[in-house]
Amino acid sequence: MKTKKNQNKVKRILGITLIIASIVSIHQFVPFLLLKLFFTPIPDTVPEQMEQMLDYNIEGVIVHIEKQGEEPRNYAVGLKNRQTKEKADAQNLFKIASISKLYMATACAKLIAAGKLSLDDTLAELLPSLKEKVSNAEKITLRMMIEHRSGIVDYVFHPDYAKDGLFDNNKQAIELLYGLEADFEPNEKYAYSNSNYLLLGAIMDSVLGYSHHRYIDTTIIQALGLKHTFNQQSEVDTASLMSGYYEGYQADLKDQNHIHPGGSMIATAEDVAIFLRALNDGSLLNEAEEKVYVYPKEHTGHLPGYISMANYVPEMDAVVVIFMNSSGPIHWSYLRSARRRIMKILKREQ
Repeated sequence: MKTKKNQNKVKRILGITLIIASIVSIHQFVPFLLLKLFFTPIPDTVPEQMEQMLDYNIEGVIVHIEKQGEEPRNYAVGLKNRQTKEKADAQNLFKIASISKLYMATACAKLIAAGKLSLDDTLAELLPSLKEKVSNAEKITLRMMIEHRSGIVDYVFHPDYAKDGLFDNNKQAIELLYGLEADFEPNEKYAYSNSNYLLLGAIMDSVLGYSHHRYIDTTIIQALGLKHTFNQQSEVDTASLMSGYYEGYQADLKDQNHIHPGGSMIATAEDVAIFLRALNDGSLLNEAEEKVYVYPKEHTGHLPGYISMANYVPEMDAVVVIFMNSSGPIHWSYLRSARRRIMKILKREQ
């Protein structure tokens, strides 16, 4: 019992440390680094741009570019693992975090087209046990959850979420929603909430009678021939997984296992690009499925130590995937800057 209390105390201290490190970083380093970022000339090539990003407290960067009619390009710079000094490789596995939501939205579209679900089904109808437990369950529809218009609060901001370590089952996270007041009335506005996809996972499990992970594996991963895409960290050899780091915190965050639907998947940049191309070119969804697909077709991802971006660029008919195995207070600025600069380099090449 004493050991567990000590472990919990350490976890709370580490959590406070991350917050303090973020505040200190914002006040001491943001102005200089953002000014440097703004005034640094854009180089001639994508690899040169990636090398520049290592100057901004980023350990490693992976970029995959796939333009129609051209050979795909895979690049990696920096470190896969800071402790061992192992270099990043374009084929390293990566925690793609909320990019996982694209796979779930695709699975929902397939189930809707197959008559297993309807966009107008309510949360109360789909998960009757939540009727009296989640605010507005009788008014929230499947479409609203897919589109982040449900008003359901985001469980990741609940004070009891991961207070004593990450949860090891989805029920623990769902129970955090019980009895909470909604952020707003259903369909009143858009507000991104991970709770929507947490519940979508439970809904698909219920409708299918088995894990939605298996359904995604069969209808998307295997259908596209993806050999390096996985639903959960438990499916992979973590030796192939890129390490993750938070600014101001020395430990490797790779072993933090984020299991919840909409944020649990792991893949290579190349596999994400293949999926995104298929989602955007019509080869993944048939006509009926396309009609009921109501989510964007590109996404970002963010977990401690891992930030990512998967974009389809229609004017170039290109897919661009960027992975960075470092996060911190302003790392989103670095990621957005990297994307903008890479886009300019690609346009120069045309």
